[in-house]
Amino acid sequence: MRFLQPFPLLKLHTYYDDTYPSVKEQKAFEKNIFNKTHRTDSEIALLEGLTVVYKSSIDLYFYVIGSSYENELMLMAVLNCLFDSLSQMLRKNVEKRALLENMEGLFLAVDEIVDGGVILESDPQQVVHRVALRGEDVPLTEQTVSQVLQSAKEQIKWSLLR
Repeated sequence: MRFLQPFPLLKLHTYYDDTYPSVKEQKAFEKNIFNKTHRTDSEIALLEGLTVVYKSSIDLYFYVIGSSYENELMLMAVLNCLFDSLSQMLRKNVEKRALLENMEGLFLAVDEIVDGGVILESDPQQVVHRVALRGEDVPLTEQTVSQVLQSAKEQIKWSLLR
């Protein structure tokens, strides 16, 4: 599964496999997918043996892509969760400028929704809640490994600076 937001706007893409191993292949794929989808009103497409679900908002395009055997409804649930989470976090102002100003929230939302291509969450309320918690002290049992490591790094850094 991949999150893509290609040409010509802001690019956030994460490839969880090596279907397109080089940057050149990734860019060609992203350009192809954007050219095939940006003028249509549908929400799903099949391209190069992949299932593509997508949504646009003002000046942004959001894509979730899975293999041809992926369930389209699950891919759409991931896309809707991402979009609805961002909509709540940005107070219904899902546009390029607002998203650029809140990139950290976008990355945190993606991390909460999917990890290594595995869907973790599809409820936007839960995603928004967890993203908000990351700014606060989160109990150790609710933290991800990366959060624990980051917290440990910060504590070590501050102890060395004293």
